[in-house]
Amino acid sequence: MKFSVLLPTRNRLDLLSYAIETVRRQDYSDWEVIVSDNFSEEDIAGYVSSLNDPRIKYFRTEKFIPVTENWNNSLANSNGDYVIMLGDDDCLMQGYFSTLSKLIETRGAPDLIYTSAYLYAYPGVMPGYSDGFLRSYDNAKIFRSAKEPFWLEKTKSVGLARNSADFKMRFDYNMQFSLVSRKLICAMEKYGPFYQSPYPDYYASNAMMLYAERILIVPKPLVAIGISPKSFGFYYYNDSESKGNDFLQNISDPDMVYRLRKVILPGTDMNNSWLMSMETLVKNFGAVVSLSVNYERYRILQICSVFAGLIWGKHGDSSDVLALRGKLSQRERLQYDLPLSIVAAMSKFFPERIRGLIARRVIAMTGSHPRFSSPKFDGTFKTILDVFDHVASTTESPVRISQS
Repeated sequence: MKFSVLLPTRNRLDLLSYAIETVRRQDYSDWEVIVSDNFSEEDIAGYVSSLNDPRIKYFRTEKFIPVTENWNNSLANSNGDYVIMLGDDDCLMQGYFSTLSKLIETRGAPDLIYTSAYLYAYPGVMPGYSDGFLRSYDNAKIFRSAKEPFWLEKTKSVGLARNSADFKMRFDYNMQFSLVSRKLICAMEKYGPFYQSPYPDYYASNAMMLYAERILIVPKPLVAIGISPKSFGFYYYNDSESKGNDFLQNISDPDMVYRLRKVILPGTDMNNSWLMSMETLVKNFGAVVSLSVNYERYRILQICSVFAGLIWGKHGDSSDVLALRGKLSQRERLQYDLPLSIVAAMSKFFPERIRGLIARRVIAMTGSHPRFSSPKFDGTFKTILDVFDHVASTTESPVRISQS
C-alpha cells in the first residue's frame, strides 16, 4: 500500500525540510512526497535533488498561482493509494504510515480516515509563548473521548457538513486531519476538482463528510499542524488577515461574489471565504443531500466580527461600522447594531485586557466555533522537529488496533 504526502510550498525551504524529514523518519517505506513549488525564489529544486531519494518528487509552477490551484496540482502529480495534504510547516508524527496501514487492512479500506492532531506554534507566534506552544485536539467533540478508532455514522457525517453550511464549525477542516483514499478522490471527480473555493480545506473536508460512506475516526494525534511566522495562521492570530490572503493568493469566484453581493457584508475575509466554500459545496452537492447556506448566520458572524474589532481596538474602527451599517436591514440594525453599539461605547472606559475579553465574548455569542479544553504540553519547542522528537519519546503506546 502506497501513501502520497502532498506538500505545496513557496519560499519556506527551512520549514519544508522539517516536514520532509518527518516523512523520511517513518518506519514504513512505501510512500512518496509530492513537492509542488509555487514559483519560489528559493532553490527548492536543489534541496530536493540533494536528498537523492526518488520517492521525493519535485514539481514547479510556471507562475505564482492561487493556493487551491497548487493543491490540485500536487494531487494530480501523486499516485498513492491514500493521500494526505500537509502544509510545509506541518509534520507527520512517529508511526503515521505503519499505524494507519494496519487500520486500513483491519478495517477494510475506509474511504476516509480522520485522525486527531497536535497544534504547534513556533516561538513568538502565540503571545506569551516564547518557547513555542503545543497542544492536542484530543478533547474535540468529534473524537467523543474515545480511546480506540470508531466508525462515524453517515447521518453524523452529513450532520457535520450541514452544521458547516450553518456556520457552526463542529469539526476541524484542516486537511492534515484527513487521510483520503484514492478511490474516494476519483469518485468525487464528477463534482469537479477535489479542492475548490478560496479555502480548499473548508470545501474538501465537508465534501468528504457528505460523500464518503465509510469514515474511520482515529482519536490518536498522528500529525502536527504548524503555525510559523511565515504562515497564514501567524497572520490570522496577529490581526493581519489581509497579508495572509496575499500570502495564499486567495481569489474568490467573481461570478459568485456578484451573485451574493446583497448577502456579503464587511467583516473578516475568513468568514467571506467560509461563505464561498459553503456556496460551492451546496452548488455541487445540494441536489444529492438536503443542504442550504445559512446567509443570516453568516451575516451575524460578520456583524459581530466588525464590532469585536472596534471594541478591542486592535483592528477596525468606526469607519468599518459605518460601512457595515449601510448594508444592514432594519431588523439587523435593531437586533444587532443597536446593542453592540452600546457595548462598544461602554467598552471605551475599560482597559485593553477587559476590552479583549468583551470582544472575545461577542465572537463567542455567535456559536461558530465550539470551545473545548485541550491538553497543553510543557517544554521548549524551537522547531516542529522538537515536537516530533518530544512526543515520540513520551508516547506510551501506539493507537490500539482492533478488528471491530
